[in-house]
Amino acid sequence: MSGLWKKVGMKLLVYGAGVCGSLFAARMHKAGHDVSLLARGERLTALRRYGVRLAEEDGPAVERVPVPVVAHPDSGYDLIAVFVRTHQVEAALASLAGVRGDVLFLLNWAAGPEPLAAVLGHERVLLGFPATGGTMDGDVVRYRKSNLVTRRVAMPIGEPDGRTTPRLERIVATFRTAGINAKAEPRMDAWLRTHAAFEVPLGQAVHAAGGPAALADDPDAVRSMLHVIRQNLAALETPPVPRAFAALRTLPQGLLVAALRLFLKSPTAAHSGLNASSPATTAELKRLAEQLGAPA
Repeated sequence: MSGLWKKVGMKLLVYGAGVCGSLFAARMHKAGHDVSLLARGERLTALRRYGVRLAEEDGPAVERVPVPVVAHPDSGYDLIAVFVRTHQVEAALASLAGVRGDVLFLLNWAAGPEPLAAVLGHERVLLGFPATGGTMDGDVVRYRKSNLVTRRVAMPIGEPDGRTTPRLERIVATFRTAGINAKAEPRMDAWLRTHAAFEVPLGQAVHAAGGPAALADDPDAVRSMLHVIRQNLAALETPPVPRAFAALRTLPQGLLVAALRLFLKSPTAAHSGLNASSPATTAELKRLAEQLGAPA
């Protein structure tokens, strides 16, 4: 492990101040960790002025969390958690190559660990995916309301080679002390590729329809989306992870279309990145599809 862990807390850099990065940094800061949040441009200005501002979905109450913010990485950290879009990873790698610390990529990524390790070194790289979600309302992060389902969804984190190392166990335990439901995932690369096989057709269909609710109102478009998801899952080199995704290949089409339409009309979809289409979203889906070798 490249970083030296402290007995109390860790020195942590959160690279990326969007919804997931801001939520993660705020929770770690409130749990007493030495956290810095890296941001750029107008987001950096807003964070320096107001701190991280959080609100639950459409609730009126806004909480301010005074997370320290930086424009550039320091000389070294115990852990660097990267929350950027797929097409922004190259720039992040370039700026972190000379910065000491283990690097946990918590993002959409279907290209495997090799391109990351080629820049940072195999010993520094970990893979994962954020379990939180929400939307940006100006400079306020509106996060999904916690419920029985969302509380059961864990943040998967894993070593590229699938081992359960002391480093991985410490990271999971530290995140849990901050109320983040993290878990060790031995097949993290397969997990990310499975998620991309689902995410790319879903995101593209939502964008084409004009939003999740509009897509739900078009059963034919949902059926077409499901067809592409099934193609992607069938093309995976390994079985889907989690195994529940295999149900998308085996359950009757009518049942799956009905379930997907219900999801697209749910508050979870409404208060997620699916409902915040942007040029960045389009660019991310394009890069993710390229990594996956998936049909558009």
